[in-house]
Amino acid sequence: MKSLRNARLMAGAPLPVRDGIAPSRVYLPMGPWATVLDFLVERFRFMPADLLRQRLENGDIVDEAGAPQRPGSPYAPHRWLWYYRIVPDEAAVPFELEILHADDRIIVVDKPHFLASIPGGRYLRETALTRLRDRFGLPELTPVHRLDRDTAGVMLFCRDPASRGAYQGLFQSREVAKEYEAVAPWRPGLSLPCIHRSRLEPGETHFIMREVAGEPNSETRIELIARLGPLAHYRLLPTTGRKHQLRAHMSALGVPICNDSFYPCWRPQAPEDDYDRPLQLLARAVEFADPFSGKRVRFESHRQLGCLGFGLGTEPDGSA
Repeated sequence: MKSLRNARLMAGAPLPVRDGIAPSRVYLPMGPWATVLDFLVERFRFMPADLLRQRLENGDIVDEAGAPQRPGSPYAPHRWLWYYRIVPDEAAVPFELEILHADDRIIVVDKPHFLASIPGGRYLRETALTRLRDRFGLPELTPVHRLDRDTAGVMLFCRDPASRGAYQGLFQSREVAKEYEAVAPWRPGLSLPCIHRSRLEPGETHFIMREVAGEPNSETRIELIARLGPLAHYRLLPTTGRKHQLRAHMSALGVPICNDSFYPCWRPQAPEDDYDRPLQLLARAVEFADPFSGKRVRFESHRQLGCLGFGLGTEPDGSA
């Protein structure tokens, strides 16, 4: 898994995890650059050249041996530079990350909507992983699986590197029972319960998935919990774990999840941080046999979707 590769990578990093944030790295290929600064200015075009120069002058960028690089350092290819990524003006996510369970091997949390699982893009400190590393003082903490930033609910992290593979293996071998809940439009012609299978592949943008012809690579069981007037409360039981699987499957069935700005079509004008209109998707529970004790364990979210007592914030037809 990608997280396992990242853990091995961090084991050889010349910089430690700092304030819950692991260092990043960039590879230096063959090229015409005379200095390290020349390369960085071209590689990170979105960053002001003066900021890159200042970071080099401050010794914030180092090589594999931990030696600080300077603006005039000669460019030498086929090596790595390490640094701490910065996100200027990162907005705080005003929701708490509840701890459901913690032992010597794992930490289980109840992630709120709008909090990213791991650093990426414009999210660095305001992520579940960074918060937990900083809170528990665990630089080697890694996620066992992930949830979309838009999705709330149960998520597992492993604090013991020696145990990580065993827990990740449960997800890879589909030995974890995952239960989700969603609020979406009520469709009279949809016969429930049903099992939806399809082939999901990346669409026109890297973060959108589309159903295409071919052998199915995703499967979800959809059940009705309750009718809510023009909406309904659904239970979603995925067998596979494809990116955006539940969102894409519900949309394909004609019942896109309320407040989803990606499905059935991406709406880039939709505000990304409208805290009054969270995606109505919740990872309710995970259940599995612990790989060390053999005991069957179940962890459940304490959260409720908006229509179940906290205000839905969506139009009656489920549009965002």
